[in-house]
Amino acid sequence: MKIGVLGLQGAVREHIKHIEKAGHEGITIKHVEQLDEIDGLVLPGGESTTMRRLMDLYGFTEALRNSSLPIYGTCAGLILLAKEVVGQESHLNKLNVVVERNSFGRQVDSFEQDLNVKGIEEAVNAVFIRAPHIQSAHEGVEVLSKVEDRIVAVRQNQYLGISFHPELTEDYKIMAYFIEEIVKQYQTEQV
Repeated sequence: MKIGVLGLQGAVREHIKHIEKAGHEGITIKHVEQLDEIDGLVLPGGESTTMRRLMDLYGFTEALRNSSLPIYGTCAGLILLAKEVVGQESHLNKLNVVVERNSFGRQVDSFEQDLNVKGIEEAVNAVFIRAPHIQSAHEGVEVLSKVEDRIVAVRQNQYLGISFHPELTEDYKIMAYFIEEIVKQYQTEQV
């Protein structure tokens, strides 16, 4: 499978490394036309306002709003996928969730912990950096993981959104889950 990583900002190389560790081809996506060449897309973390502006500027917003391509968003990518974001306009409107930005605190409040994620047998190593959390998940959304009472991972059909950064660790189980359980299932349903 060929999985793209939006190459406008964020941990692009780290995500590509995880795609390759999961046994698939990872490519950096810098042009809208490249979306036709891939089976799934990763929206990496970064600064969500900057990513929104760059996506608008390069035509990714309209293309992705009109696409049913499987998408996996980490941190800022989750914010971009949400139908509602506290205090700002939503962007891609793919996940039926309400997200609060920076809800785990500032940069100095960053932390790392192992999480149980539904659908993945072993705990996942997760890094939280100025992380958002999902205040509420609505119809059609499956909650995959929480930190205390805060939702930090969800799935809705071919969309996966997480608050944390597994790509900053050696743990590629979330990427493997996205490809094996979401992208492949979506492709099977399209046949």
